[in-house]
Amino acid sequence: MSEPSHSRPSKADKSFGSSAKREPDHRSLFVRLAEFLSPGPDSTAELIASLALAEHRELIEPESRVMLEGVIRMATMSAGDVMVAVKRMDLLDIDAPYDQLLAQVIDAGHSRFPVFEGGRDNIIGMLMSKDLLKLQRAPQLNLRTLLRQPVFVPESKGLNELLREFRSNRSHLAIVIDEFGKTAGLITIEDVLEEIVGEIEDEFDDEDTPSSIFTLADGSQRVAGDTAIVTVNETFEAQLPEEDFDTIGGLIAHELGRVPRRGEHVDVGGLRFGVMLARGGAVRWFKVTRSPDSTEPAEL
Repeated sequence: MSEPSHSRPSKADKSFGSSAKREPDHRSLFVRLAEFLSPGPDSTAELIASLALAEHRELIEPESRVMLEGVIRMATMSAGDVMVAVKRMDLLDIDAPYDQLLAQVIDAGHSRFPVFEGGRDNIIGMLMSKDLLKLQRAPQLNLRTLLRQPVFVPESKGLNELLREFRSNRSHLAIVIDEFGKTAGLITIEDVLEEIVGEIEDEFDDEDTPSSIFTLADGSQRVAGDTAIVTVNETFEAQLPEEDFDTIGGLIAHELGRVPRRGEHVDVGGLRFGVMLARGGAVRWFKVTRSPDSTEPAEL
């Protein structure tokens, strides 16, 4: 029985092995030393700082930096951070008459509405506003047949995962529930996308008016979060403290102990500040009215 032959590697094999082992590093000693001493960012803060530096060096556009920062920050955010609080949700009662439902839909102006039965916490489906018109053409239809299956997500649901689910399920709205299974609020695909691209133009935008305080149809005021407290005091004839904070958003966040969420409200100095829009860890717009216990008139 012959012994196994110990064949020598072929010329091609030797060439391959030699080139793999001896491939020269053409980088200069300075570049290699710099990479050794200054490795890539290992934290979110460092990564965001690197993006700011890239913008400063004109390697990326400012709009690109803002979007990239939004993507980075969104990775640490959950549905509970950007949802509309339950008290601010516009809900439809399955047992309400058609005229009442139609009036609610027209007044709110949304394209989708959660529908409840018995109590507001018992959401049984979603109704598209356009589907409500079918009842007008065919009154014999049952509203329940027009409802769509609601999507429920926990408050802890990450925005990255939620966005993937919105895309895969072709959903635009989800009901957010707390740890006890009760309704905590709702979140839309627009809420998630705005964390990346910034505020999407909506009914609150008015590019032709440079002011930061606007009068709404119900007589209340819309006030930008970066409005100076001095301006708010002059407009509402209020006496909010001006010593420690420059903007109304900073004052309200201090009073609450954190950045308020959309749908929450805070009473300060005889005024009620309701959060209409919050983005990027700051309040974009407040709805300001007189506090219920204030003796001042409700309209200015």
